[in-house]
Amino acid sequence: MTTNLLEVRVARKTVEAVDICGLELVACDGQPLPAFTAGSHVDVHLPNGLVRQYSIHNDPSERHCYRIAVLLDAASRGGSRAVHEMVQQGDLLRISMPRNLFPLAANIRHSLLLSGGIGITPILSMARQLSAIQADFEMHYCTRSRERTAFLAEIQASAFANQVRFHHDDAQAIDLAAVLAEPSPDRHLYFCGPKGFMDAVQKTAELQGWAPENVHFEFFSAAPVKQADDGAFDVHLARSCRVVRVPATQSVTQALAEAGVMIETSCEQGVCGTCLTRVLEGEPEHRDMFLSPGEQARNDCFMPCCSRARSATLVLDL
Repeated sequence: MTTNLLEVRVARKTVEAVDICGLELVACDGQPLPAFTAGSHVDVHLPNGLVRQYSIHNDPSERHCYRIAVLLDAASRGGSRAVHEMVQQGDLLRISMPRNLFPLAANIRHSLLLSGGIGITPILSMARQLSAIQADFEMHYCTRSRERTAFLAEIQASAFANQVRFHHDDAQAIDLAAVLAEPSPDRHLYFCGPKGFMDAVQKTAELQGWAPENVHFEFFSAAPVKQADDGAFDVHLARSCRVVRVPATQSVTQALAEAGVMIETSCEQGVCGTCLTRVLEGEPEHRDMFLSPGEQARNDCFMPCCSRARSATLVLDL
């Protein structure tokens, strides 16, 4: 289970745009918070018992607070609704240490940042860091409308305002082919947002010839993948010499939990990488959005929260 949790207080709760609230988190003891880098997130333990990951969007040089923002998802599984309805200014929360699964590459000539909706949070922190070191970058921020554009005034007043272009679906949507028209070995692309946006950027980048190693992204959520032919399989736990049956109706993490074997999870959708588990034998059926195609092809790890098995048995390093 999670260790080294930080006790924080909600110093401010703000409305950042339609259906988007912001939380400013400070240490309960008044001390500086642990350092973080652009693209980092924290796991937030919510009052209803859920754990959800939220990106830190303030300047990485700031240690007095972590700022996060949360979209109220119409299809909320309980996380975003808890933040909007249960968490209040002054409340105490537990969070993890910052982790970065979406870092900026070092010593790059030019960075192209694209965000869709609430995907602005890690991208905004990247823009702040790149601006602070006077690095060359361009940022495109896509939303449904001006009213749903979080941090609009803050970005317009920033030192990097002239490097940002806003695109609203109800006005002028982004032309991805034009924005992604000039790939080069020393130019890197970073993007984050809802799945439709992510799919469009990925497809356009491929068509425009972007090298995979120059393309970086982070999914916030994923649609559950259920298939009519899902079947049962066994997982062998190599370290404890146990065998657990995974029925067609359960995930690996659910079956293991019923057997008393707890794996730390967060998103439960194969997006965050929290539950990444080593596979010693067998062939996983990958259904995550965290591992790259190359990493999936190695079949030496998988996400037990969503992925299953092609083989009758998986041997796990548990």
